[in-house]
Amino acid sequence: MTNSTAIADFTIKPATKKDVPVILSFITKLADYERLSHEVVATEELLGRTLFGARRNAEVVIGYFNNEPIGFVLFFHNFSTFLGQPGIYIEDLFVEEKFRRRGFGGALLTYIAKLAAERGCGRLEWSVLDWNEPAINFYQKLGATPMNEWTVFRVTGESLNRLAGRAD
Repeated sequence: MTNSTAIADFTIKPATKKDVPVILSFITKLADYERLSHEVVATEELLGRTLFGARRNAEVVIGYFNNEPIGFVLFFHNFSTFLGQPGIYIEDLFVEEKFRRRGFGGALLTYIAKLAAERGCGRLEWSVLDWNEPAINFYQKLGATPMNEWTVFRVTGESLNRLAGRAD
């Protein structure tokens, strides 16, 4: 699949293992923006294994402007039992600050939407921090609808280990 959005000198390509340092850099910058740097424990070695190893847990595409990587989308498939179809969940979407408000983020989302349609997905979803008004406004302008009636729950670290041990 190629990028068909008409932005001069902008291309979107699936990431390869050699892109792991760039992917980690984008993850780190996104965490800084979201004020969550303290939560990043990903390493190049771990990303290489989980994104490009025997069991690929997610996919990444990178947006290039004038052959310079300026943004990325990390996504994976989920499944809707109500629709009876797979979906795509965007874990991370990031565009370098100096390249924002130029259509690159929209082009990256359009690329993933086309990919979802090609793969027969019934939905495309992602989360946004409730204080991130610029992103919320951007997504709503694209036709996205907030799922205000849903609350995200998460279990990590020691809590995950305790929950996993309950079956013993």
